[in-house]
This record gives sequence, C-alpha cells and structure tokens, in this order.
Amino acid sequence: MNYTENFDGIKLDVQAVDITISDDIQQSIRDMIVRLRRHISEVNWVDVYFEDKSGKSTDPKRVSVRFGVPGNDAFASDSGDNFMALLKNVEEKLRRQLEKR
Repeated sequence: MNYTENFDGIKLDVQAVDITISDDIQQSIRDMIVRLRRHISEVNWVDVYFEDKSGKSTDPKRVSVRFGVPGNDAFASDSGDNFMALLKNVEEKLRRQLEKR
C-alpha cells in the first residue's frame, strides 16, 4: 500500500511493503506531524516507510520516518512488534532531533 497526500501544506508519502495500513495508523501519522511541527517552523515533506518481515523471529516490524526540513533532514527508525508503539518511539527520536536545531 502506497499513498501520497497533501496534509496541511506538507507532502506526506507513506509506503508500506505488502501490508495495508489501518485508518488509525494513518491518523496517528497526521497527529505526529502536527505535534512535531511545534518544534520547527518549516516542514517541506514527510516520508514514512512501514515494513513487516514476518519471517524474522525478533523485531519483525520496522517504521522509518524522514522529516524534510531546511538543512539536514531529520530521520529516525525503530523495529519491534507493534506499529503504533514504533510510531511513538520514532516520534520521540525525531522530537529530540528537532529540538536541537
């Protein structure tokens, strides 16, 4: 499942390899962007990548997010068992990066 949307003036590109992303996760992505925009004034684009390697015994799911901001982009990823929890962890990592700017 891949989709692109214009969310609040930001190009949001979500890629999920061989899996379908639920509406709850899509809304969580939008909420994450709103919360992270408090830390930086200009966000040009956001890329979110979901991966599920069911064959792996440990940490089969992976979430990666690249925040397109002026200068070096902010990037964070995490792996584990639950996409919602991983999204929260990635948001926290991105928040710390954006606060340092």
